[in-house]
Amino acid sequence: MSMTETLFRDDAYLRDCEATVLDVEGNAVILDRTVFYAMGGGQPGDTGILRWDGGEATVVDTRYGDRGAIRHILESEADAPPAGIGIKAIVDWDRRYRHMRMHTALHLLGTVLQYGVTGGNIAADRSRLDFDMQDTVDKDAVTAKLQALVDADTPVTSRWITDEELAAQPELVRTMSVQPPKGAGKIRLLEIEGIDLQPCGGTHLRSTGEVGAIVVSKVEKKGSRNRRVYIELP
Repeated sequence: MSMTETLFRDDAYLRDCEATVLDVEGNAVILDRTVFYAMGGGQPGDTGILRWDGGEATVVDTRYGDRGAIRHILESEADAPPAGIGIKAIVDWDRRYRHMRMHTALHLLGTVLQYGVTGGNIAADRSRLDFDMQDTVDKDAVTAKLQALVDADTPVTSRWITDEELAAQPELVRTMSVQPPKGAGKIRLLEIEGIDLQPCGGTHLRSTGEVGAIVVSKVEKKGSRNRRVYIELP
């Protein structure tokens, strides 16, 4: 069992929660439960605020630690709450929600461009996927197909499968450079109904329509078999 309960996995729309400080490691605070997403899968760690009776500290990043602990990293000079105290963890929702819109949009991009994915990165202003491909990419045509998938307002859900079930369905793994974590007994699948189904531990929207306006802003040739495709939320 993980040291920190990951509330964001069950409900990505939670903006805050009550929690107890389990430990403080330097400028990192470990809680028994959190709404803060820890960096992974190309998605940045959340930022926000920890607030307690008599104090407040800004979280500048969130990372995984040992044994499933999630480390809320504070500003270098911030006073940390003492272990054992109850706090309120408040995520920077505007930034997180843009990450959710971007992450869901990248899954849609991967269905428009049916190639192996060799890398990717999510940011609030611009995100990208790297594809194992030699073909040229028509930005306007891909943007139109991507926007059509967004406008279809398709439900987005998640469920869990076992390591064995994933091993029996290797076609579910689209990423060539990173494999989903195995050994924990279960793996989270992200499903965009009738469009996409693959392992993903990130935070996502409830439906594709929430992505809103999206545009393929740039395509870079990074090698003979690599095209880097950027998307933006105008």
